[in-house]
Amino acid sequence: MLSSWDDYPVHQTSEVIRHVATSDRNFYDRYYFNLHGSSDELFMVMGFGQYPNLGVQDAFAVVRRGEHHRVVRGSRELGDRMDLTVGPFRIDVVEPLKKVRFTLEETEHGIAFNLLWEGAIAAFEEPRQYIRKHGRVLFDTMRFAQTGCWSGKLRVGDEHFEVTPDRWWGTRDRSWGVRPVGEPEHPGIRGAEGQMTGMWNYSPMQFDDHTILYILNETNAGERPLEEAVRVWSDPAREPEWLGRPEHRHVLKSGTRMVERSTLAFPQAPGGGFEVDVTPLTHSFVTVGTGYGMEDDWRHGMYQGKLVVQGLEFKQEEVAPLGQYGLVDHVARFEYGDNVGYGLHEHGFFGAYEKYGMKDGGDGAD
Repeated sequence: MLSSWDDYPVHQTSEVIRHVATSDRNFYDRYYFNLHGSSDELFMVMGFGQYPNLGVQDAFAVVRRGEHHRVVRGSRELGDRMDLTVGPFRIDVVEPLKKVRFTLEETEHGIAFNLLWEGAIAAFEEPRQYIRKHGRVLFDTMRFAQTGCWSGKLRVGDEHFEVTPDRWWGTRDRSWGVRPVGEPEHPGIRGAEGQMTGMWNYSPMQFDDHTILYILNETNAGERPLEEAVRVWSDPAREPEWLGRPEHRHVLKSGTRMVERSTLAFPQAPGGGFEVDVTPLTHSFVTVGTGYGMEDDWRHGMYQGKLVVQGLEFKQEEVAPLGQYGLVDHVARFEYGDNVGYGLHEHGFFGAYEKYGMKDGGDGAD
């Protein structure tokens, strides 16, 4: 099937652009964004994905405002991969790797926005994530990350926000490759074992003249399938600084999987080690209602029909018991030396992670 992209010299295989190089059902190509006011007042996470071998394109926005958890989500059949719309959702790449517009047109579902993203640093290529279990590749993904700011308009319920780049900051990433998506598959030999195990911790921190990108997946046995810590300067003439092996100290609320505060340490950093104090300000249970796999009826890449758009609204107390077992995204304040910044503090604890007292998949922290 020919599409608009086939008129551009971007082919990577002897197929049309609509068909990717692998027939793995789990191939995906996604955008992730978040937006916050460098405070605890509001936190929004947005996503947009294509699943070429499942024939699906979908999008979502979830807003934490006070004690409300609001979601708008849409799904449609995938056609031309250059058509970045799903009902009221639209992505416009204004200047590749620098500026992107994300729009959610007015619906009856309580969230609408027209927002321009502008990077504060150059897009930075993160490490490849690769996980093979029982012979099958479950994760084989590439990703770039970027901190930046927003401008435009946002409506949440009856409230209207003028979004200006002085304080409305955020993080975005673009990832693509293979990871579990769509309808759940029979686990076979994997049984109840999850795809990723142990701790996932991801914190892109934006300061006035630089960003620190920290990422870590650490298993219960202490193995690290993925880790990186790097300081990226806003001035593109300055080379990034790799900070060595990162370490973590999290304080969790007893009996839960919720982080209350953290210290991230970089003892091998050039010029001398340092520690970053992390203070979460507010959080979103980003996996609830958005397609990350917490519900059986709506998952990223899951076929819903020709076009379906839905809205959901919950109280935080309703989603917390389930949400704490998935990814949790916090807006956080990051402090080290004279530097004060804001950004994403994302965590997930999957299965046992005894370092913080979680002896099995249902345990909370000590």
